[in-house]
Amino acid sequence: MVCHLAAFVAFIGIPFGNILGPLVVWLIKRKDYPFVEDQGKEALNFQISITIYGLFAGVFAIITFGLGIIVLFLLGIAGIVLSIIAAVAANNGEYYRYPLTIRFLK
Repeated sequence: MVCHLAAFVAFIGIPFGNILGPLVVWLIKRKDYPFVEDQGKEALNFQISITIYGLFAGVFAIITFGLGIIVLFLLGIAGIVLSIIAAVAANNGEYYRYPLTIRFLK
C-alpha cells in the first residue's frame, strides 16, 4: 500500500516525487516482502508511464495553444484515483494492475 501512496510525495513539491517515492519504498522493502516486490514494480511502472504521458500531453498543450491542458488535467485525476484504488486493493492483500501501464520493470 505504501508504494502506491508514496507517489503523492510529488504534491509536496519534489520534482519527479511520484517516481522517487515508490522507488525508495520498493528498494528498501522489496527483498523482505514478495508482495511489495510486485506492487512496488507496479506502482513504479505506472508512475513512469503517467509521467511520460504527461510530458507528451504537455507538448500537445503547447502545440495546440492550450487545448491539451484538458488531457493533462485528466491524467492528473486518473493518477490520483488509480493510485488510491491500488492502495486500497494492496491494503486488502490483492494484487492490483494499473490500466494502460508500460511494463518497464518486469
